[in-house]
Amino acid sequence: MTINSLKDLYLDQLKDLYSACKQSMPIVTEMGRKAKSRELSEALIAGNQGISDGMDKIAQLCNDHGVDPTGEHCKGMEGLVTEARKHAIEASFGDDDARDAAIITQYQRLMHYAIAGYGCVRTFANRLEFDGDGAILQECLDQTQQGDVHMTAIAEGSVNEAALM
Repeated sequence: MTINSLKDLYLDQLKDLYSACKQSMPIVTEMGRKAKSRELSEALIAGNQGISDGMDKIAQLCNDHGVDPTGEHCKGMEGLVTEARKHAIEASFGDDDARDAAIITQYQRLMHYAIAGYGCVRTFANRLEFDGDGAILQECLDQTQQGDVHMTAIAEGSVNEAALM
């Protein structure tokens, strides 16, 4: 696709964000299964539901603009997923609490990528005066940021302390 306008860039970035979300779901599931902390595992399950909800909203926005959300492959998220697998799933841990701290680290890296993506497409939508799109993307951004804040609270509230031992 040749990008000739902000609208073209907006649609391209929606598709890229859709791909990023799709790629992140399996690794979030894997991290949820590996987590020792029940609170962390439940937060990852909820996070995956949020990712799925975001994908549905992105797909609807793409469809509203006559664009198929699939067909794009986000190389940035591919790298983040590879790193998450290497550092939270496949790494050798002598302590499950330390793994939980690594899981939070990797999850937050995934979510920070999504936060940047949602922020950009929301800004494009607002500039293009796609007010309905902007409102939907703001909801997705807010939900993703809330998940990130929740992960920080889990890390600071119990996981990091447990990993000290």
